[in-house]
This record gives sequence, structure tokens and C-alpha cells, in this order.
Amino acid sequence: MTGTAEQTLTGKTALVTGAVRRSGRATALELAKHGASIAINTRQSVDEANLVKTELEALGVKAGVFVCDVTNEQGVADMVTKISEELGPVDILINNAADRGRVKTLDLSLDEFRRIVAIILDGAFLCSRAVLPHMIDQQWGRIVNISGIGNYVGYAERVHVHAGKGGLDAMTRSLSSEFCEQGITVNTVGVGKIGGERAASAGPSPKNVPNAPPIGFPGEPTDIANAVGFLCQPASRFITGTMLHVNGNEYLA
Repeated sequence: MTGTAEQTLTGKTALVTGAVRRSGRATALELAKHGASIAINTRQSVDEANLVKTELEALGVKAGVFVCDVTNEQGVADMVTKISEELGPVDILINNAADRGRVKTLDLSLDEFRRIVAIILDGAFLCSRAVLPHMIDQQWGRIVNISGIGNYVGYAERVHVHAGKGGLDAMTRSLSSEFCEQGITVNTVGVGKIGGERAASAGPSPKNVPNAPPIGFPGEPTDIANAVGFLCQPASRFITGTMLHVNGNEYLA
């Protein structure tokens, strides 16, 4: 390993869905810095996924690209089997796959509504169900679901996204209750306004970034990744069934 982070996840394998951009990519890098092997999931962005793979391997960890539509039941099962063969069984699951486009409710078709909910909710369910047997066998596992504050604030033109994320929050609590006795923690990270990879370059001044949350600047993908990384640590064993808000005071739980 070449990084300076404590190698608390060495020997673990992490599956990050939707791992090629923004917080998904940042999360993959964060977990790799702590020693985890990384399974990069993407539905179709193979070239970008391979770039992330190169970044991860430069940190000294094993990484692989696994192309899969997480709404496909057999596809998810096959993906998890392939990850186990190439990198080792999945110990850590980050359910990050989503499609967050804005659509006015009266323009939103039922098919599109169902498509978005399926990516968020079906995907998280199928991936969780596929990796849980190994976690149960070893009496250790980490599942982190990536949600948002919109479920509580209620942003316009996001009814499809909020429906999926609201279900995801409920899934977190149910899975946590069902599997906490097996050493498996299940948590949610509630994401606020996140800019691009260089979102904080203007510095933490309320006057530098327009339309920022109350803290004065939008978050970076690394802010989400740091929160996810914390929840995946062995030291976070007593934290489960909760939402960790990362929103710069935009929403107070």
C-alpha cells in the first residue's frame, strides 16, 4: 500500500454500485486507501470505470470492473459470484446506484417513475440480498445506502427520486433490525448539496459560493466518501440503523 491512511480494511472486499463518478468514485478511492479491494460496478460506463480501476490499483489494492444493471436479478447474482471469484466475497456493500434527473410530475410517465425507483430500491435490495449470506457466515458486514435530504425537505420535480430514496431509508432500518445480531451494520448517508470534484476550491466562505447550504459552501464528493468510510470501519460496529446526515446544516434531523 502506498497511502498514509490506516489499513483497517485490508483483506476486505467492497462493492460500490454506480462507482465511476462523483461520490461513487470518491467512495471507492476512500475505501481503497484503507486497504479494501474494490469491485467497481457500472451499468454501461466501462471506459470511465477502467480509469477508476487504474486509480485504485495505483493505491496498491486489487480492483475490478463489473458491468451490471442492478435491477436485473440474475445479473446481480452473477456479478456477486464473479466478484467473489476475482477479488473475494463481498464484505462491504455501498448502494450508490441512482438516476437523479428532474422531471415535472405531470410529465412523468409511470414507466419512468418505475425505472428510477427500480434503480434505487430494487438495486439496493438485490445487491444486499446477494451479499448477505457471506456476511452472515463470517458474522461481519457493512452495508451503506446512499440517500438524500430531499425525502425530508421535499424538492419539486423529484417525486420519482424521493419515492425511491424514501424506500431506501426504510430498508436501512429493516435490514439493520434483522441482521444486527450477525455483526452486520446497515446505515444510510443522507446527502445534501454536493458540487463537483473541485466544489470547495473557493474556500469555506459564505460569500464565495452562491446558493450554498448554510455552512457557506457546497460539499465535495470526498465529504460523502469520508462519511461512508467511517461507517465501514470496524470501530463503527455499534452504529447501525441510522442516517448520517452530510448536508452542511441544510437539513437538521
